Amino acid sequence: MDINNMEHMKKYKAVVFDMGGTLMEYEGMPMNWSGYYRQGFERVAQINGLDLSDEAFEKACEVMRSFNPRFSGRTVEIEPETIFSKSMESWEEHLNLEKAISAFFSGLDLKPRIYGYTPKLLAKCKELNMKVACLTDLPTGMPDSLFQSVITDIIKDMDLYVSSSVCGFRKPCKETLQYASAHLHIELDEILFVGDEEKDLRTAENAVCDFMYIDNFLKTYDIQKEK
Repeated sequence: MDINNMEHMKKYKAVVFDMGGTLMEYEGMPMNWSGYYRQGFERVAQINGLDLSDEAFEKACEVMRSFNPRFSGRTVEIEPETIFSKSMESWEEHLNLEKAISAFFSGLDLKPRIYGYTPKLLAKCKELNMKVACLTDLPTGMPDSLFQSVITDIIKDMDLYVSSSVCGFRKPCKETLQYASAHLHIELDEILFVGDEEKDLRTAENAVCDFMYIDNFLKTYDIQKEK
């Protein structure tokens, strides 16, 4: 089915966007963040005055990687507190988990950036009387509040925000889009899911929902791809 034309777009009552790589990014960060776990844990140790061995850091990174869906394939979300308590269990230190998690992500020196085309894109959808939502998988161990804090300029113009923490599942589970559909009160065959990677496509296929890559969506509405 060719959905890359304006006439066909009239069937949709809502557009659900992926976030990372579609509407925003963390500059310089790859899809798989496991190579940065060590520096995150080093920040935790530094802030808490811990003198840890290489083995202790590597053990923490190993456990953290086991929770990373890029390795484990897990599709059910797990609370950050569970992930970090397990990852740092071998340290045998009684750390404040909230502060440890905050320290870890500050150690990654993340630089979030909303793409230049994103405000125009959301405005265009609203102009066409379509509801707008987002569906995103949180980075392993990242609190939902931390992710939301850097995208307030996007989600304030949306009808619905759905993260893996909010719905309890990760892509490509069909439950992610089913959650969006139920809370938008719009049937899945009237929703278009827009993303940037194969996982997004598989999510739409699993939920029996139409899909379009972000590059094609931008072309459909003649919006320049300015990141």
